[in-house]
Amino acid sequence: MKYIELTVHTTTEASELVADVLWGYTEGGVAVSDVSDVVALQSGKYGVYWDYLDETLRTRASDVLVKAFLRLEDEGNIPAIMQELYACRDRAAGEISFGTLEETKRLIDGDDWIEIWKKHFRPIPLGKIVVVPEWIAYEKKEGEEVVLLDSNMAFGTGEHETTALCVEFLQKYLKTGDTVLDVGCGSGILGISAAKLGASHCYLTDVDPVAVASSLHNAKKNGVESLLTVTESDLVQQAPAQCDLLLANITAEVLCRLAPAIPACVKRGGVVILSGIIRERLALVKETFEGVGLTLSEEAVRGEWYALVLRRD
Repeated sequence: MKYIELTVHTTTEASELVADVLWGYTEGGVAVSDVSDVVALQSGKYGVYWDYLDETLRTRASDVLVKAFLRLEDEGNIPAIMQELYACRDRAAGEISFGTLEETKRLIDGDDWIEIWKKHFRPIPLGKIVVVPEWIAYEKKEGEEVVLLDSNMAFGTGEHETTALCVEFLQKYLKTGDTVLDVGCGSGILGISAAKLGASHCYLTDVDPVAVASSLHNAKKNGVESLLTVTESDLVQQAPAQCDLLLANITAEVLCRLAPAIPACVKRGGVVILSGIIRERLALVKETFEGVGLTLSEEAVRGEWYALVLRRD
């Protein structure tokens, strides 16, 4: 379906008012792009921390983009939208800066993003596992296990170093018949890989309901839904039964927050595979997990990312 994307340039302080006006003219959604939101989240004020932040964001211009997606037949409403925005600016004169209120518009296809993503995906060999986008015809070779992922799901695909490290360690440490727990499952790629490699059952958890739906969808696509249990939960609040092998590919801060709850989820002699760790957080993660009674067995690095293998003695 095609839309008119109307973009209005404004400021952080006026962005909510601009968005409110635009919401009155669309059912297709309104998006606000504001660098200050990224900086505020990273500051820790809202309990969120990202390992990476492009420092140039902190000094970037304060122009905020507010986008509305209008039906083609509603394009004639744009002059009325702008008149309403100008009226808001005039009423707030001297109190709130609305910036330029410059407008631009373009025609977009609501399904274009799917085709754009498809062009960038390819089969990804990760040892015995080959991750294949579901729209690509792929002939399985002897000794391979194919993991199909749906193009509509925006989670882990195997291309990222952290996922590749997890899949490679999984092949090294998983024993046939093991039970597996994947914390922060995303697309379900790790749990599905474990099921394909011989796990008896895989428990997948994520706090994001979209991730849960993605994992269930991909499990069915791969024919392993009977081997997976997927739940929307936080490990700290709701831990599944003990497993032989636990996977967690999340940021270092979240790994450290979950650390006290992880040993109780793993059988004695069991394996914990952690990934999503940058060099600056590596020592902290090691110290935190050794502090809860786990013993470091192995580590690996790819690009700027580290993965650790620990055991519960």
